[in-house]
Amino acid sequence: MEVKLRTSRSLVSKLSSVSSQTRADALKELRLITKLDPDSRPLVAEAGAIPYLSETLFDSSPSLQDDAAATLLNLSISCRHSLISTRGLLDALSHVLRHHASPSSSAFAVQSSAATLHSLLVVDDYRPIIGAKRDIAYSLIDIVKSLNSPPRSLKDALKALFGISLYALNRGALVELGAVPALFTLVVKDGRVGIVEDSTAVIAQVAGCEESEEEFRRVSGVRVLADLLDPSTGTSLRSRENAVAALLNLARCCSERAVREVREEGMGVVDGVADVAENAGAKGKSKAVALLKVIDGGSRSIASVFRDKRFDCLLNQSS
Repeated sequence: MEVKLRTSRSLVSKLSSVSSQTRADALKELRLITKLDPDSRPLVAEAGAIPYLSETLFDSSPSLQDDAAATLLNLSISCRHSLISTRGLLDALSHVLRHHASPSSSAFAVQSSAATLHSLLVVDDYRPIIGAKRDIAYSLIDIVKSLNSPPRSLKDALKALFGISLYALNRGALVELGAVPALFTLVVKDGRVGIVEDSTAVIAQVAGCEESEEEFRRVSGVRVLADLLDPSTGTSLRSRENAVAALLNLARCCSERAVREVREEGMGVVDGVADVAENAGAKGKSKAVALLKVIDGGSRSIASVFRDKRFDCLLNQSS
């Protein structure tokens, strides 16, 4: 460990060198050791690397940006508190994301920056801090909206948005910044399974705020989610679980009009909801049973339309 400590301090000290080549070589070495040696990560952080790495994200050199962003991502696995407590780190990540469509930010640096945010958002206490940085949320949504975003950038942005949306008070801001139409556009127009799954995961969280109701209505969101539950569409189980969660959250958090819309569209796909209730994991099953009860409305309307004992069994389960 003593050797690793000396190596970390030596490399970090080179980040302040007047020689650009010395800085570049040190960055590459730091990127490598923080990737391959988990024990070195806290030593690199304690040696004071994070402020230098953050500053490098503003550099015009794509290779320097890449190495700095990758090193920060590696450090975020083991040193989340060191990152979040470093002044200017979130501004540096935001800078890279904000220029995702510009030559001043490389695609790899954008992906690493979004992935670093996702890693930080694993910690509950960091979600309101990151969510309060509206420029970060705006930039992530802009990546989702951009037709030219690489698939990896899209997935990393969606994962970061999911982490932000896990904090309930962030959801209204995401709606205000245009997340709902951006997410539903992906669901409707992008056929890649992973992208649809990640998009619907964020949609399910964003649905859990009253601000989402009108935005969902503008994009026919309830109908789109119901379509995902139609067995004939061949949607993945994960996407169907997310659709169930979104419809349930919408019914629980929004007006009676939203509940009626969920019931009306839901009646057409009760088979799909029942399939989730029977085949999903424990959480997914519970939510699907709860959604069936919302659709039924306590009036036995499902039983009056469908002569199938499976629905009686599911409706009698506790959710």
